[in-house]
Amino acid sequence: MIGKTVEILLVEDNPADARLVMEVFKDFKINNKLYHVKDGVEAMDYLQHSGEYADTSKPDLILLDLNLPRKDGREVLKEIKEDEELKCIPVVILTTSSAEDDVLKTYCNHANCYIIKPVDFDQFIKVIQSIESFWLTMVKLPS
Repeated sequence: MIGKTVEILLVEDNPADARLVMEVFKDFKINNKLYHVKDGVEAMDYLQHSGEYADTSKPDLILLDLNLPRKDGREVLKEIKEDEELKCIPVVILTTSSAEDDVLKTYCNHANCYIIKPVDFDQFIKVIQSIESFWLTMVKLPS
C-alpha cells in the first residue's frame, strides 16, 4: 500500500478507546486516514454514503467493536458481508467480549480477525500497533 493513502473506519462507542486508537495511528508514519463513527447506525450510513456521510469514500479496513448502541456490531458485520459493494473490505473485530459464541459467530459472518481489547493501557497500545503493522504494512488490501 506504499504511496496510497489507507482509509480506515473505526466503529467505536467508547470515547477513550477511540481517542487512544486515533493517537496510536497518528504516531505511526504510515500514510493513513482514520475516520471514527460512534455506533452501528452511523457505520452503515458511512459505508452506504447516507445523510451526512454522502461524500465518504469506501474504507480499506474496518475496525469494528461488537457492543455498540443503536445497531450492534454483530449486525453491522452481517450487513457488510452480505453487501456486494462492501463484503471485500477486511473487518477486524476489536472488542472487550471474550465470549466464545461471539468469536464463532463473527468468524461465521466472515470477520477477518477477532481481537480482544486488553484492559491494560500498554497492552492496548501494543495491540493497536500490531493491527497497524500487520494490516497496513504486511497485508495486501484490495483496491
